[in-house]
Amino acid sequence: MHCSPGMSPGPRAPASRVRHGAGASKAGLPPGALNIVWGVPPEVSQHLITSPIVRKISFTGSVPVGKQLAALAGAHMKRVTMELGGHSPVIVCADADVERAAEMLSALKFTNAGQVCVSPTRFFVEDKAFDRFMAKFIACTRGIKVGDGLQADSKMGPLAHERRLAVMSELVGDAVERGATIETGGERIGSVGNFWAPTVLTGLSADSKLMTTEPFGPVAPCVPFKDLDEVIARANSLPYGLSSYAFTTNTKNALKISNGIQAGIVNINHFGQALAETPFGGIKDSGIGSEGGSETFDGYLVTKFVTQMD
Repeated sequence: MHCSPGMSPGPRAPASRVRHGAGASKAGLPPGALNIVWGVPPEVSQHLITSPIVRKISFTGSVPVGKQLAALAGAHMKRVTMELGGHSPVIVCADADVERAAEMLSALKFTNAGQVCVSPTRFFVEDKAFDRFMAKFIACTRGIKVGDGLQADSKMGPLAHERRLAVMSELVGDAVERGATIETGGERIGSVGNFWAPTVLTGLSADSKLMTTEPFGPVAPCVPFKDLDEVIARANSLPYGLSSYAFTTNTKNALKISNGIQAGIVNINHFGQALAETPFGGIKDSGIGSEGGSETFDGYLVTKFVTQMD
């Protein structure tokens, strides 16, 4: 059983029904192997997870809903794979190719308007390179064309729902109240559609909502750091542990970061995640198990030991 984010509690929907895709056999799947279920999310989850037919649950979605489903599965001793939210830290060392890092991170941060579970969301830049990084990062961000995805020159589209606009406004407002500065963006674009300007902030306090809560939107908080051990501790201070990023040309720094960061994925000097042949998953509140690579099958297999004596 695989639950989509739509399994989360929400408005009531029509009575549950299962649809067996007529084209399933054409895609190489046996009839009935892939089924789509519509209905009231809590009722569907309760019915499927408690059914003795279902032996494994895989869920991609938010941390709160993932915990609800994992608890329900645990009550029935069902295996789970949970790919949940994150608050991905970025560490940019002064010895890195700072301008290239800023350009790459701007492109990744605002992909799908930041609505990606592995989107970089907390930017820590070594103080000696902070101004250089910010100049390039802000320039790249300001160059992003926001608009209809069907338009050829659009580089970033809208937020998924109108309620996300209120969340962005709350996160930015809280950051500013705590002393942050809006370097670019920080507001809704127009009055039609759920468009929010690509936003960069500096001077954030460690306890601001933007630094402690997954934004899931086009907002990038950037702060300087001096000591690598200190920033690794800050990166690990939250209950998330999905993806992380680091830019450095120093092998010692790369080793310290890769060993020290508490995350299921560490990308150093590039974005090498979410490939079909590599494991994808988090730790702590970000999930259990892996999707992708040979590791994806571990959660679906049972070890069986057979011994016989004649």
